[in-house]
Order: sequence, then C-alpha cells, then structure tokens
Amino acid sequence: MAPNTWGTEEWGAEGEEGTGQENTRWNISWFERLRGILEGSGEQRAIETLIAELRAAEDYTNLFYALLLRKRWELGVSPFPTGPSTELPPETHEEYEQAIRQAGREVGQALLQKRRFLQAWAFYQMLEEPEPLRAALETYTPAEDEDIGPLIEVAWHHRVLPRKGFDWVLERHGVCSAITLASSTDFREDTALRDYCIGRLVRVVHEQLWERLRSDIRERGWGEVPEETRISTLLERFPALTAEESYHIDVSHLSSVVQMSLHLPAGEENVLAQELCHYGRRLSPVLQGRHEHPFEEGYEDYLAYLEAIGGRNVDEHLLRFRIKAERAAAEGSTYAAQVYVNLLLRVGREGEALAAAQQFLLREDERNLICPGVYELARRRGDYAAIAQAAAARGDPVAFLAALLSGRKQASVQAGTSPPIS
Repeated sequence: MAPNTWGTEEWGAEGEEGTGQENTRWNISWFERLRGILEGSGEQRAIETLIAELRAAEDYTNLFYALLLRKRWELGVSPFPTGPSTELPPETHEEYEQAIRQAGREVGQALLQKRRFLQAWAFYQMLEEPEPLRAALETYTPAEDEDIGPLIEVAWHHRVLPRKGFDWVLERHGVCSAITLASSTDFREDTALRDYCIGRLVRVVHEQLWERLRSDIRERGWGEVPEETRISTLLERFPALTAEESYHIDVSHLSSVVQMSLHLPAGEENVLAQELCHYGRRLSPVLQGRHEHPFEEGYEDYLAYLEAIGGRNVDEHLLRFRIKAERAAAEGSTYAAQVYVNLLLRVGREGEALAAAQQFLLREDERNLICPGVYELARRRGDYAAIAQAAAARGDPVAFLAALLSGRKQASVQAGTSPPIS
C-alpha cells in the first residue's frame, strides 16, 4: 500500500465540534491513487484502503458511509450508501440494518473518544441509543477554557442529560442565563426536571445571599456568623443590613427565583426559598418591585404560599388566598381562584379544591385554566353529580348525559350489579 497521503495536515481536515460534518479538502492526486488501487488490486482492496485512511484521518462522517458502502458491495447491491435501505432487496434488509448499527456504534464511539459529543449524538440519535453518550457526559468535566456550547446543546436541548446540561449553564454562564433557560422551557411533560432546575437555582441564590450577608456582618465588625444561622435570624438580629435601600444580591434574580420556587414541593429547597422571601420582604419597597395579583403583596404572599406547601400555618394561609379569590371574583376575574385551587391541591385538600372550583370556576372553559377545573376534580373523586351540575350550568348536554350515565353506572357498581367503570 502506498504511504498515507490523506493526513489532516496536508488535507486541511477540520471537523469542528458542533458542525456535524467534516470539511476535509481533498487533493486530486489522492483520488487518482485510489483509482489506481481499484484498477490494480481490485474492489475489496480499494474499499479497505478507503476505510483505513478515513479512520487515520478521523473523517468519521465519511467513515460511516464507507462502512455502509462495504456492506452494500458485499450484498451485491448499489454501492451508493446514501439512499434509503427500503430500496434494497427485502432479503438484505436485516443484514444491512445490522451493518448500519455496527457502523453507527463504531463511529459514535470514536467521536466520543475524541470528545466530539455533538457529532457523536448524530449517530446515537439515528440509532435511538442515547445511553453511551449519556454515560460519557455523566462523567465528563469540561476544561475551564472549553466551549461548552456543544455540550449544553446535546445534554439540555436534545435531552440526553438535561440536569447536567442545566448545571453547566448555571456554573459557566451564571444565574441570569440559568433563570432565562428555566423560565423559557416548557416543563409540563417533565415536572421532575423543572423541580431540579428550580431547586438548583434556589440553592445557588441562597448560598450567594448568605455568604454576602455574612461578609457584610464581618466587615461591619459585628462578629462571625455560625454556618447554621438562617438568613431570617440574621435579619432579625441585624435589621440595618437592609436599611437605606441596601441590598446584597441582584433583586431581579431574587424575585425570579422566588416566583419559580412556588412550584417546589415541601422539603429543604422550599425552606431555603422561604428564607429568600424573608430577605425580600425586608428590602426597601423600591427594591421589591411590583407583583401581579394574587401576589400583589410580593414577598409576603410568596412566603405565605411557600409556608402553606411546607405545612406551616396552612389554614391561615389558605384563608389569605381564599379572600383574594373572593375579592377578584367580585371584580370578574378568576385567576386568583385558580391559584387558590392549585394551593388547595398542593396541600392535599382535594374536597375543598372541588368546592372552590364549583364556587369560582363553574362556568370557566377548563382548557384556559392554570388549575384542574370542576370536570377534572369531580372525575378524580368520582363525583358525577358535580359534573352534571357544571355541565348544566355551561349548557353542555353531552357532558351532562355522560355524567348521569356514569353516575348510574357507579351506583350499580357499588350495589354489586355491574362491572366497574373503566
């Protein structure tokens, strides 16, 4: 075999991460050499030469197609590897599909070894085999000066390892970018990911705030702060920390993270979010900003909502939001009632949630609500009379009769004369 004249230096091979393709500039003499191998040594030698030199040049996209070319030549079909496999004779489909998988795995693994994650994803995505890439990302630590854009694209935007992707955004690009990413993402199909992202933001902002308060106290000569001291305790002990429009953290970050934290369940991060509220409520009104109803009292309302979810002063806080719902309903708005229904559900009061929905949301189109409506809440509880009542109020004859039929079926089941409702 002639010496390899297809090296990256002579041929200018680039293969930048994120391009998804090789940009090798070919020399006409190499093509002539390949033609000579074909004419002098035959088809198999030419194919194997092509594959070997593609591997040596790390031209992985072309390597993939060369591997398929070899299999198609072995199968006695057209050597062009870019057409759909359905064009091949049926008896070759299974063998050729296996060749595609083998080639994709080989090239994908080679790209992973070169840390060209975005290009590797193109092959693992095609194979519907994300696990090798997921495992590689899980243990990968990017260099300080590394462009992590391709990593974030694969991990977050392609959902290969979204939690790691979010962590990279937060660690490398900061809180502002992470807030923008989380707030612009539709988490309806992955609420666990939403809670993870919000929880990470709460922890980071809380840590930043606590360290800055601690530093401020030290610089003022007020002593050292024990690690376990809560922010609310510091603020009670040193009210001057927030006097005269003083603040220790970007107030827009604080507001955004606190509002997102309303999604969190009870737990440590809920408590940390409450601590952020204690800080926010002590800021100058100028720094607290304006907040939308039913959170028009800002951090006081956010704190009440978070405390209720956390199991503290639940009845008191539910009453607070019920009063807001009643007041808004009298003015023709049901948004506060929707927030109230959601809060009732969050604290496990499903019966009260249904009653509130019947009171405030009876005639509302459930598709436009941010909470479950009467139909859904009643269905969960098997209360078909409530569905029938709502259907009659809405002028919905189909739902009305369906509710009556389901109610009759339910009665028969309870009497033991009919199978359960599916």
